Amino acid sequence: MTTNRQKETFDAWLKQHQALLFKVVRAFAFNNADQDDLFQEIAIQVWNSIPKFQQRSAVTTWLYRISLNTAITWTKKEHKHQKGRQDIQNMEHLLKEDKDMDSRLVWLYEEISKLNEIERSVTLLMMDGFSYKEIAEILGITTSNVGVKINRIKKQLIL
Repeated sequence: MTTNRQKETFDAWLKQHQALLFKVVRAFAFNNADQDDLFQEIAIQVWNSIPKFQQRSAVTTWLYRISLNTAITWTKKEHKHQKGRQDIQNMEHLLKEDKDMDSRLVWLYEEISKLNEIERSVTLLMMDGFSYKEIAEILGITTSNVGVKINRIKKQLIL
């Protein structure tokens, strides 16, 4: 693959699927600096993955897999450096800066932030309408495990 073709594909994917990428970033990073860092990490991984894309799955499935795996890895690295950082309750004002954002959406992102990495990933994929089978494929878990996790997440959100 030529560099020009890779750049065209990268630009098209970012433009077409930016909402997907921002959704993952927002679910895993909770302040502007971290969101910028995570987005940059995801963009790098997307760039590096383009030559490996064999069109065996949809682009959205491929991008979810890359972005969620990158976000999970990034989160694990960040947790090593989190001593001295504030927890999400102390940064609530950052989540409410967007005055146009529906308060229900703010609440949902706050609740999603309390889930572990895999549960966050399952939640985002479920919200985007992916089937249990697709979620299992993206995350590398069994379909029945997806069902169990979704039921537990729903119970947690209801409480």
